[in-house]
Amino acid sequence: MKNIFFIVAMLATAFMQKGFAQENVKTQLLHSYYDIKNAMVAGNANTASIKAEEFVKTLNGIDTKIINEATRDALLKDAGHISGSKDIKQQREHFAPFSANMYDLTKSVKLSDQPVYYAYCPMKKSYWLSDAPAIKNPYYGSSMLTCGKVTETIK
Repeated sequence: MKNIFFIVAMLATAFMQKGFAQENVKTQLLHSYYDIKNAMVAGNANTASIKAEEFVKTLNGIDTKIINEATRDALLKDAGHISGSKDIKQQREHFAPFSANMYDLTKSVKLSDQPVYYAYCPMKKSYWLSDAPAIKNPYYGSSMLTCGKVTETIK
């Protein structure tokens, strides 16, 4: 009887740990996105490239049951374009669809217990996600740092 209880307890612990690990990976994915966004805000193409590579690694670590294949493929394509370029203008072009795909993911899968702010740049006519309500525009960086507004808060 003790052996059965022990086996059940070990299996339950293993499944719980995997569940917690997946929650942690989802949060890491969102933070990897924020790191790319922050590099864009700073105008640092090299850091954006490195952070996009980290995003790809994190995304590949998430269970395929959590993120559907079409979303995964779109995010991998977008992040791949960002990581493969050292030109901030090109990276910013790919950041718009990347952000749209991240928004869709954030709406369908809870990535964080913290609010996610969905901001809009009227000059670029594109959105981005942020961990803070203060506007720091990744599409124009220092030249138009505070251009934009939060249009939605995802909780």
